[in-house]
Amino acid sequence: MLTTLPNLLTLSRILAVPLVVATFYLPGSTARWVACVLFSLAGFTDWLDGHFARRWQQHSELGRFLDPIADKLLVAATLFMLTATDRISEFTVLPALVILMREILVSGLREHLASIRVGVPVSRLAKWKTAIQMVAIGVLLVGDAGPSGIPVRLIGEFMLWIAAILTMVTGYDYLRAGLSHLDVTPTPRPAPPSAEPRRVS
Repeated sequence: MLTTLPNLLTLSRILAVPLVVATFYLPGSTARWVACVLFSLAGFTDWLDGHFARRWQQHSELGRFLDPIADKLLVAATLFMLTATDRISEFTVLPALVILMREILVSGLREHLASIRVGVPVSRLAKWKTAIQMVAIGVLLVGDAGPSGIPVRLIGEFMLWIAAILTMVTGYDYLRAGLSHLDVTPTPRPAPPSAEPRRVS
């Protein structure tokens, strides 16, 4: 049901996306801190909705559908805005690109595996990747508005590189696990109907 607490928390994560994006158009350092708080709260709901779903046995197909979408919308939109507004360096665009490409790859793989009723469990390393990634993005949202004397932006970029490396490792693990369930044998096409032999007059 849509009105269960886990699903409402997931929806709140989706609704937080335009709010985080809107902060990029507001001047001043306060907007950056507001963006960090909104992003952090939205990221926390990712753990919270899963916790309540397990505790209260409120798993649903809608929740399984919305949860990964909410995560990817939040991360993709924020990384895109950080790149578009030059809040990350040119080289740090690369780990952001790696993270987005991995999300697309895993999404496509999971969609196919779901169609054949095969689940791929989330590994512990993938959970660490997600945690580091979310912290890195939150730090980058603050960026140069952080405390003086602390290279906040540099710390965030370094953490994003670590997340990208873990992203490639876990992405390969998902791909390897998923390929074992893929049928690469080409499906034979039915032969076209044979034409009637011509009569020779």
